Amino acid sequence: MHRVIVVTIFAATMMGLAWLPAAAQDRITATVTAVVDGDTIRVRNDAGGTFTVRLIGIDTPETKHPSKPVQCFGTEASAKMAELLPIGSRVDLESDVQALDRYGRTLAYVWPEGGMVMVNQQLVAEGYALALTIPPNVRYAENFANAQRIARENGLGLWSGCTGGPHEGSDDAPVMDDAAASTDQSTAQPQPDAKPVGNCHPSYPDFCVPPPPPDLNCTSPLIAGRKNFAVLPPDPHRFDTDHDGVGCERR
Repeated sequence: MHRVIVVTIFAATMMGLAWLPAAAQDRITATVTAVVDGDTIRVRNDAGGTFTVRLIGIDTPETKHPSKPVQCFGTEASAKMAELLPIGSRVDLESDVQALDRYGRTLAYVWPEGGMVMVNQQLVAEGYALALTIPPNVRYAENFANAQRIARENGLGLWSGCTGGPHEGSDDAPVMDDAAASTDQSTAQPQPDAKPVGNCHPSYPDFCVPPPPPDLNCTSPLIAGRKNFAVLPPDPHRFDTDHDGVGCERR
């Protein structure tokens, strides 16, 4: 009976809110290579570069934060993400105003390829995530708020499953551990004449770095704090000064 109620509520939540992705110029298609946690995945673009994607407008409980314990419903949220976007699945990534967050992760609304229901909203509607609006990326903020209201009123997921209520929303970055890296199935290596896809240059497979201009260096805000990351030719930002395949090496 509970399953029927959840399905009914979710269907009601999605009525009028299941949109096709925005215009094609706002999207790229990629392949899921790893699930980091409930709101973060790694993908491989069609040029062979891999980067981390943080779902816009939502936050799930922490499971890999360096200074926080595993939060209530975090494990369930991660499992739900793995169910919705299994490794190898194809996704459409829709951008908003900002391409990257403060940690250099690609910000996106994520749609299963050819699907009509956004994963971001589904996680909120079923009680696996909180709505987390961070301007200027507000394209679907009202939809997420409506989904959260219905999930809360019906006690779905973390709204009834967590003593003391749900966690406090945050856009903190989790630890990228070896487990996530080991599930990455990316094997393609960009060639020197590879073209950037989705504003992420394939020379930098560990995270999304846009091509120049402007030129970036190891002290640029986007890069600061990142050390010893993989660099492939042609390296237009010249992070790998000694040409050993490692950028911004920690000395």
